[in-house]
Amino acid sequence: MRRALVDGQELMLRRAAEVWDASSELSGEILDVGCGLGGGSIFWAKEFGAQVTAVTCVPSHKEWVTRFSMEAGVSHQVTPLICDAADLPGENRFDAAVAIDSSGYLPRRDWLGRTASLLRPGGSIFIIDCFLEDPKYADLFNSHWHTRIGTIDEYFAAARESGLKMGSVVDVTEQTVHFWTTTLALIDLESDGAAASGETAARYSASRRAHALVRDGLAHGGLRYAMISFAKGRER
Repeated sequence: MRRALVDGQELMLRRAAEVWDASSELSGEILDVGCGLGGGSIFWAKEFGAQVTAVTCVPSHKEWVTRFSMEAGVSHQVTPLICDAADLPGENRFDAAVAIDSSGYLPRRDWLGRTASLLRPGGSIFIIDCFLEDPKYADLFNSHWHTRIGTIDEYFAAARESGLKMGSVVDVTEQTVHFWTTTLALIDLESDGAAASGETAARYSASRRAHALVRDGLAHGGLRYAMISFAKGRER
């Protein structure tokens, strides 16, 4: 199941690469926002020759990104940086920015405005995330993942305020439902195997409720997974 989840994540990156024309748009100097352990950064570097600045606000992630990029043979292309994505300094530094399942943690207007300044003219921001369709899903989603899930319309409004132009919107909800079904099955197996009690049992229970909520929301229209993009205008 763990292998299937990893494979599913890579398939989503390959789908994004196709949708976003990565060989052209993601082969230069790239900002990976909320890079996690560096999987996406390594993917863009290895598959498309990108020079990636991998930004994370979690100090321990830097060591893992460094280690994994070395193991993948792309350490000279991936530079981990501990920084708040909305406070990254500079102007006109990057050809594109990518945020995979990380934009929900960021204040959209501040972040998109700052990222627009970081992009060179003609650069793009590419996002994959879960978006809100029905408000009843917001509270549990936000409390479990400590995030601020938003609607696609909210992202559009924030992008317009930042002077960004609309790019593509590709719905991938149907392709992600099975991923969340698998995470639920894995949680159940791990819980049974751990013979959990007390705090551990409560943690598994909370995790199961949150993952079930996402699966239900995606299956019934309350949540939506999509790939969206915005572009910075070219100077005249």
